[in-house]
Amino acid sequence: MESAISPQPGDVPPAGRAAAVVLAAGQGTRMPHAHKLTAPLNGEPLVRRAVSAALASQARPVIVVTGHEGEKVRAALAGLDAVFVDNPDFAGGLSTSLKAGIAAVPEEVDRAVVLLGDMPKVEPALIDRLAAAIDPAAGRLIAVPVAQGRRGNPVGWARRLFPALMAIEGDVGARALISDEPELVAEVLAEGEGAFLDIDTRDELEALEIHEIAERADVDARAALDGMKAEDA
Repeated sequence: MESAISPQPGDVPPAGRAAAVVLAAGQGTRMPHAHKLTAPLNGEPLVRRAVSAALASQARPVIVVTGHEGEKVRAALAGLDAVFVDNPDFAGGLSTSLKAGIAAVPEEVDRAVVLLGDMPKVEPALIDRLAAAIDPAAGRLIAVPVAQGRRGNPVGWARRLFPALMAIEGDVGARALISDEPELVAEVLAEGEGAFLDIDTRDELEALEIHEIAERADVDARAALDGMKAEDA
């Protein structure tokens, strides 16, 4: 079936400029006794992880959409070179934050990678690969991370699809648009768990903390062992 959104001759080639949009306006209702996005993960606010990853990529600007307890989110991101956009309609669902973020992308930027603020393990390199996979001239207007047949986040979007993103309503993202236009999708191999790990509950946050502590301990132990071997040699 031919796509309803076809590439146009004037579209920018893959080398075009990318922005990053971090959605950080949600209420986090599954973590009722804490503000989820500013909850500490091994001493660092959860949302700061996502925004720092975006800033470590080549995407510019990095736009952060705030809403629920926006002052706390801004405080958690103090010192980071991000552009803040307030979404007063955040209670209307995810689509309202997506619209606010996309509307803030500068006109000279031809693609955007949309990240979720509760995904702390996304790698900057993945953001860059998603941006680079957008190729309007070849009809690739959407870039999604994939591993073992499973699709994750973040997702890259060509400017040609910004009007379609702005038309989404309710507490949903853009998954329907991806499903409806499969011929526009470029799949990008995702390594590790970052594209599939989001934090919704206190138990999930604590489990990730323990996992990261164990990872660091293992690295430290290996480094010490290597040092002992070097001394023995």
